[in-house]
Amino acid sequence: MHPYAVLEALVLATVLIGLVALLRHRNLWMKLLGMDVMGTGVIALFVLVAARGGLRTPILPPGSLLADPAQRWADPIPQAVILTAIVIGFSVQALLLVATTRLARLDPSLDVESLDALAADPPAPRP
Repeated sequence: MHPYAVLEALVLATVLIGLVALLRHRNLWMKLLGMDVMGTGVIALFVLVAARGGLRTPILPPGSLLADPAQRWADPIPQAVILTAIVIGFSVQALLLVATTRLARLDPSLDVESLDALAADPPAPRP
């Protein structure tokens, strides 16, 4: 059994819990929370995939040779992609929270069906 198998199963369970929350709940806040949990699980999965090759940093001091193939190097490309995904995910989450806060002024219940009905028949603008 691979040593990362249990961690991968837990991370995939996190992604599935977020997906179930996203699909099951009718409240917009809970949907956003489920989306955040799912995104965190995907980021953790990428971190695990990047760590499979090894944990050593592939930055070498000047004058050293990469002659020892027994050393296991971490892949820096998924790590760079993850840093970008974290920043983009945080920005999208902040934007969605602001939009949800604005929607809460119109309908404090934040029920998706009542927001759909509100979109179909918008209230008259205030003078």
